[in-house]
This record gives sequence, structure tokens and C-alpha cells, in this order.
Amino acid sequence: MKAKNGDQGRTNKRSKQLEKVSGEGLGPVDTTSIPIDMRVGAVVRRKRQQLGLTLSDMSAGCGLSSAMLSRIENGQNAASLEVLERISGALGVRLSFLMSEIDKPQGMAQLLKAGEQPEVIRTGSRYGHNYRLLSYQRGASRLFEPFLIHLDRESDEFPRFQHPGTEFIYMLEGKMQYKFGDNSYLLEPGDAFTFSGEVVHGPEDVLTEAVKFITVIVHD
Repeated sequence: MKAKNGDQGRTNKRSKQLEKVSGEGLGPVDTTSIPIDMRVGAVVRRKRQQLGLTLSDMSAGCGLSSAMLSRIENGQNAASLEVLERISGALGVRLSFLMSEIDKPQGMAQLLKAGEQPEVIRTGSRYGHNYRLLSYQRGASRLFEPFLIHLDRESDEFPRFQHPGTEFIYMLEGKMQYKFGDNSYLLEPGDAFTFSGEVVHGPEDVLTEAVKFITVIVHD
């Protein structure tokens, strides 16, 4: 049966709220606008998963059906204090602990394993620069962009960049001359270089066979 537009809209809204309250994705989580039933459910689900318990395990421990527990975890059913006390017992925690977790900030965390870091196309790509994205953020508002950049002496010309925000470079391998405004800087392994992105900048010359460095653009 096809969902009506109104039902679909409510489903999409609930999915977004569940994503927020679960702390998924990148970025700080503000739970103040999330309904209390959904916050309670998210805490129950998170604790159950941390303990490696299935819904069936929980059901046997607290005397509630798996279907009912699933609805509570998804914020579709309000749980009374008596029910929450039974759930707390099945989880091996006090009810006071469970309640204290409801408004606990979830923050953000993201791990990109070496094989999961995507290569991306940037302005310097046409000049032989290889960019590997070390972190990604959803949405239009990005706080920072970190890249692992590799370039070699085969590039006979180097682009110039100019953008809002602050840029940070940390040299990993090789040596290069880096142009910033009217000045030129020698960057070697272990060097850290921070500068305003609004001033024209970019590699001036690669002094070894290749160079590898991390650059982070922080958006003001």
C-alpha cells in the first residue's frame, strides 16, 4: 500500500530525528528538539547493542515482547516508569542511570579506514595533484576539509589557490617551495605551515621526486 504524502513526510522526519538522537554521522548532536520517547528509545537501543543483546534476549529478561521493545526503541511507544524499570533490570543498570543517559551529549566521531578514504577531484587535479579525502561531512555547512596530497616533479606547472578560511599544511615526505603572496617558503618533512586562505598561495617547485603532505582547510 502506497503511503500518503503526509505519512511519508512524518516518516522522513522521524528517520532524521532517529539519526540525530543516535549520534550517527558527523557533527555535534542537539537532542533538545527530539521527543522524549525517541530519546528514551535511543538510550535503550544503544545500551542493548553495547551489551551485545538481541531483542529476544531483552524480551526474556524483562517480560516484554520483542515487538513491543522494538517500538519502544524506535520511539513509537511510550514506556511507563514500571516498564523502564524492567528494561533497566534486563540491561543490568539502575533506572537512574538509564534516565541520566537520555540528555547526555553524543558528540561526533568518524573513522575512515585507509581503504575507505576516497580520491577526489579538486582544482589541482588537472596539474597532477592527487587528493585523498580524510574526513567528510554531510550537508552544506562544512567546518573543515582535510586532505592527503601527493604530487611529483612531473608537474611542470603549479596552480595558485585562493579561498576563504585558514589553511594548515603538515609535510610528510619530500621537499617543496611553497608560495604565499610575495613570499616563498621551503617546506620539509615535519614542517607545519599555517596561513590565510584568502592570500594567493600554492606549490612553487617540487625539490624531490615527489612530496606528500596533509592539508586542512578550516572554514571560518
